[in-house]
Amino acid sequence: MSRAFVKEDGPEPDDNPAEKPTSPHPNYITRRGERLLQQEQERLVGALAEFTGAQDDPARRRRKRELERDLRYVRARLDAAILVDASLQPKDRVLFGCALTLRAEDGRPFKLRVVGEDEAEGRDEGWSLIPWPAPLANALMGLKTGDSLDWDLGNGERRWTVESILRESDRP
Repeated sequence: MSRAFVKEDGPEPDDNPAEKPTSPHPNYITRRGERLLQQEQERLVGALAEFTGAQDDPARRRRKRELERDLRYVRARLDAAILVDASLQPKDRVLFGCALTLRAEDGRPFKLRVVGEDEAEGRDEGWSLIPWPAPLANALMGLKTGDSLDWDLGNGERRWTVESILRESDRP
């Protein structure tokens, strides 16, 4: 008899989700980024606490393994975190953890923060978040207020001037 239609014992393919890849870069992190990772860790621990007892339902078992994987990732990122206190850095240069406003030649502003990779999703109170290893962040590093750079932010290359630089402690 062919074994093609016989269910084998053992884990189903989706029971062991792939581990999340980690960045090869140092895990520089702001205080906000550290707080967000800690909150995510607490959320995952709480969600896993709901998974007690037998795990007969394959979808439930798969979800538990995904949560366990996510918790391993968050814990690894926290363990590897290098907290950078932006308030101790020079205030006149674009460096990790700063918030800055760029102004285009046409007067249009662009507000961004240079943050850790895990923190760089979405926006923070109107500020675009950019991970420090990103090409734009690298091009901005070390610039001072009044310095300019030519960069394409998705709508054609323009000249952008650094209008202001704030540290985490200075931010509104």
